[in-house]
Amino acid sequence: MRQLNRLGKNAIVLSLAGNLKDAGSWCGETHLQKAVYLLQELTQVPLGFDFILYKHGPFSFDLRDALTAMRADYQLRFLIHPIPYGPSLVATDTGKQFQKRLSSVVSKYRNQISFVAMHLGSKSVTDLEKLGTAFYVLKEDDSRSQEQVARRVSELKPHIPIDVAREAAIGIDKIIGAYNSSY
Repeated sequence: MRQLNRLGKNAIVLSLAGNLKDAGSWCGETHLQKAVYLLQELTQVPLGFDFILYKHGPFSFDLRDALTAMRADYQLRFLIHPIPYGPSLVATDTGKQFQKRLSSVVSKYRNQISFVAMHLGSKSVTDLEKLGTAFYVLKEDDSRSQEQVARRVSELKPHIPIDVAREAAIGIDKIIGAYNSSY
C-alpha cells in the first residue's frame, strides 16, 4: 500500500488525537506515539513512520519530528496542566480546519482511527508501554505464544514483572482479536 504524504499523515494524526481525547485519553506525546504505532502496524494505515523499541516502548523519532512540525504549523498545541501532569497535545482551530480540508483522507481510515482510540483512549502511559512493547515483540515473531511474548517483554523491559507482562500479552491478543474480527 502506498504511504500517505505529509499532509495526509498530519490529518490522520490530528484525527487520532481528537478521537483519543474523546475516548478519555490524556493525549500526551506518549499516548500519540503508542496509538500511531498501533494504527500503523496493526491496522495497516500507511503512515510510514519508523519505530524502534525505546525507553517506554515503541517510539518514532520521525513522528516526534512530525508533531513538532505540526506545532510549528499551528495545527497542534500543548495544553499545559498543573504539576505533576505533563502537557496534552490538542488540535488548534487551524488544525481542525486543516483536518476538514483533508476529510477524504481521514474518512478513508475513520474506522481504524476509531478502533485504536476506543481500545487505547482510557489506557495509562504505563499500560500503553506494556501493550506497545508486547505488540512490538509479536511483530518480531508472530509465532510466539503469550508466555513467550511475556518473557520477551520482561527481558526487554526488566522493570515490567513477568506477571504484568503476561497481562500485556493477553491484552494485546484481545485487541488484535477484536480488530481481526471487525475487519
